[in-house]
Amino acid sequence: MRKTLAFVAAAILIAAGSTACALIEIADTGIWPQSWPSELEPLRKQSKSYFGPGFGERHFAISFKNREEFEAAWPHILNVKTQGAPIFLVNRPGHFLGKNQTGVVIHCPPEGQPLNPELPKGPFEGNPHELRFRWRDTNFIELTVDGDIVDLNRIPLPVDTPIFDERFAPPAQ
Repeated sequence: MRKTLAFVAAAILIAAGSTACALIEIADTGIWPQSWPSELEPLRKQSKSYFGPGFGERHFAISFKNREEFEAAWPHILNVKTQGAPIFLVNRPGHFLGKNQTGVVIHCPPEGQPLNPELPKGPFEGNPHELRFRWRDTNFIELTVDGDIVDLNRIPLPVDTPIFDERFAPPAQ
């Protein structure tokens, strides 16, 4: 009886795990809204789109090959960000950009959901995942800073934008 229960429990866990993986849809191109700046159009081919893991969140990862390409796109990327939404600075590419890639991930709420005009207020503390969750109803940016392609000394950061610098935080366990 115990072996049967253990087998059934294992089967349920395996099925749940495979279902969880299926909750993220990935496209090897930028499938962001047509309403975004036309200057971003040429970047669709070098981008990836992720939908999920839950509630239809959208994540658009744009990798850059050189500084000039990034700096030309940066003002237009800022136009996509919700006014007052944050920029997260990281020095390690996350799972959206891929290994050894430098670029930007624009995190967006589900398609058709209006952006939340009531931005989070108060002390912005906690682990990065909690902070990002607080901004889930906005378009916010995660910027991989490498000092070469993305050099903070060469680009403007908006003054009305919360900046969360996670470049020197210990890696998440």
